Amino acid sequence: MAAPCGQAAQPSRRTWQHGGVTAATPSSLFPDVPGSADAVLDGLDPEQRAVATALHGPVCVLAGAGTGKTRAITHRIAYGVRAGILQPGSVLAVTFTNRAAGEMRGRLRQLGATGVQARTFHSAALRQLQYFWPKAVGGALPRLVERKAQLVAEAAARCRIRLDRGELRDVTSEIEWCKVTQTVAEDYPAAVVKAGRDAPRDPAEISRIYTHYEQLKQERGVIDFEDVLLLTVAILQDRYDIAEQVRSQYQHFVVDEYQDVSPLQQRLLDLWLGERDSLCVVGDASQTIYSFTGATPDHLLNFRTRHPHATVVKLIRDYRSTPQVVHLANGLLASAKGRAAEHRLELVSQREAGPEPVYTEYGDEPVEAERTARKIRGLLDEGVPASEIAILFRTNGQSELYEQALADAAIPYQLRGAERFFERQEVREAGAALRGAARFGGNDTLLDHTVDLPSQVRAVLSTKGWTTQAPAGSGAVRDRWESLAALVRLAEDFAAAKPESTLADLVAELDERAAAQHAPTVQGVTLASLHAAKGLEWDAVFLVGLTEGMLPIAYATTDEQVEEERRLLYVGVTRARRHLSLSWALSRSPGGRANRRPSRFLDGLRTGSGGGARRLTSAGGSSVERGVRGPARKPRGPVHCRVCGRTLTDAGELKLMRCEDCPSDMDEGLYERLREWRAEAAGAIGQPAYCVFTDKTLIAIAENVPDDAHGLARIPGVGRRKLERFGADVLAICAGEERATGVVDVDESG
Repeated sequence: MAAPCGQAAQPSRRTWQHGGVTAATPSSLFPDVPGSADAVLDGLDPEQRAVATALHGPVCVLAGAGTGKTRAITHRIAYGVRAGILQPGSVLAVTFTNRAAGEMRGRLRQLGATGVQARTFHSAALRQLQYFWPKAVGGALPRLVERKAQLVAEAAARCRIRLDRGELRDVTSEIEWCKVTQTVAEDYPAAVVKAGRDAPRDPAEISRIYTHYEQLKQERGVIDFEDVLLLTVAILQDRYDIAEQVRSQYQHFVVDEYQDVSPLQQRLLDLWLGERDSLCVVGDASQTIYSFTGATPDHLLNFRTRHPHATVVKLIRDYRSTPQVVHLANGLLASAKGRAAEHRLELVSQREAGPEPVYTEYGDEPVEAERTARKIRGLLDEGVPASEIAILFRTNGQSELYEQALADAAIPYQLRGAERFFERQEVREAGAALRGAARFGGNDTLLDHTVDLPSQVRAVLSTKGWTTQAPAGSGAVRDRWESLAALVRLAEDFAAAKPESTLADLVAELDERAAAQHAPTVQGVTLASLHAAKGLEWDAVFLVGLTEGMLPIAYATTDEQVEEERRLLYVGVTRARRHLSLSWALSRSPGGRANRRPSRFLDGLRTGSGGGARRLTSAGGSSVERGVRGPARKPRGPVHCRVCGRTLTDAGELKLMRCEDCPSDMDEGLYERLREWRAEAAGAIGQPAYCVFTDKTLIAIAENVPDDAHGLARIPGVGRRKLERFGADVLAICAGEERATGVVDVDESG
């Protein structure tokens, strides 16, 4: 029998004290649906159980990183539904990203709580706006503009203001901030001063651009992303009958990542609630990293003041990270200041001990990227899956060096923030093919010789481009193959978990996952900014570029801005389950002035300096590696553009040895011959083409046309091993001769 609402249910035989607690991340891809309401509570620790059974009145869950907050709130919803206390259609769970909402829907489905709405604030508001617009306003809802930058540029042009790409992005962000903080154009100059905000241009100019932007939208009959919330709020405020209709539909609310709500989102939540208090919020003030968008932890920190009788539960048992990682995370916040810091949670790791975090200082950024790739290769050789490794950085502009380094090391990678998995063209085509095979497979000769579900899927997807071997090269062909390979792996996991399943069962699973945006894992090391990494986790995390001016970022000047940068690093640290590496480079480019210093946030956490390549152990147990310019790399002076003479610092320009904008004198015919050779060489060694040489390296070769090994070795991207392995062929092609016969085998261990 289910426990009465608000009371803890009796623990099952396998309790948390006896090893029944399960990790925050489900151990199985396809778990069985719990057989009863009480079974939903199995495996929860005491605090998670307290959350799951607190179904009366306002509830505030203060949940540290890795403590299973999503697990706790989804089990709370599922327990209430399965016990008959909550009606599924009366529950609205809201969060901030489609991925998080999809994960929540997926977990609720696995717990047998179907019918619960789990959406982002914008998605929930848009559905209501579409439904009530004809009644409240009349006619069709205006078209939604997904990318407002073009309109902002036109608005600036009307003001006779020219914005470059960076300024356009910044001004667009300022307009978004105005709207979520409910600041009208004429009030912007005063509001930016009051908020202590650094305007990217003169506030009066931004105010004018904002005014013309709103006029342009009205002229063209369109609305933007923020208008969805503003218009929904306006309708609920002005039409009591519509507000009551919404409140009769949704009677119980759950808000995840509550530290990130903006004033506008809080206003919408208040209107949804009305006079009721059936609200559960979950958050962690130490993970507030989006204040530039208008997010504020004040609503979380003031929750007890607004709701004096609220139930407050703290989750501090960290199931994600080892004690070593947790120790570093706690130490990072120990020096934090401000109101959020006063409410920080001291995490307690529940995992076995692991390796110490490693701090590494490099001579320059290319070496940092190269050595990071080398360490990742070591982890892959030890059996750590590529999908369980991430490189995290402060800005997206830092990505290119690491893309290049991973490509040079033949390590697959994926950039965080790409198109959603189930919206990819090849995935939609694969789904249609699998659906057709499930329906008419008995008459399809393609499946005649298949013996199980995975072989059926392989046979069907082979018609869409899947092969047993990954294709050579990168780009669209490789991306398509990776998507199809992810579906094959999912089919294999599904068949292993449910041996009697059919192709129709798999198609149904894919449909449910697509609806929930619960994508399968794509193999490859993840490259992501620290902001994009929020809510994710990996076995191994490399935090790179940790220098003053990058973290904290140079434009973080106020105490609160600096503290938000500290919280950003805290988020990065707590993404790691077991392996954690923190690194920085003393200069940007080879031979540059070594005038950088590591981030102030590492002070007190890492040991002092040490010579050579020694490894030291600090009092806290962390290890440090230093002096790693590398024995094979000779220090070089600044690299100058061979066309205009400007000093080069950008990774791509260093590859080309010229500015991107400077004219190219590339021999097009030579470049095409090099590309043809590269394809053959890649096929001979069974590797993607970029593992031989990247496109930019080939361009640099075709532009420089080296005539000896020394000249070829001077081109970035041509290291000692590649020179030994491919040099004879490349020089022969450059000389217009018949190239050498085949690829030279090189001992990769040396």
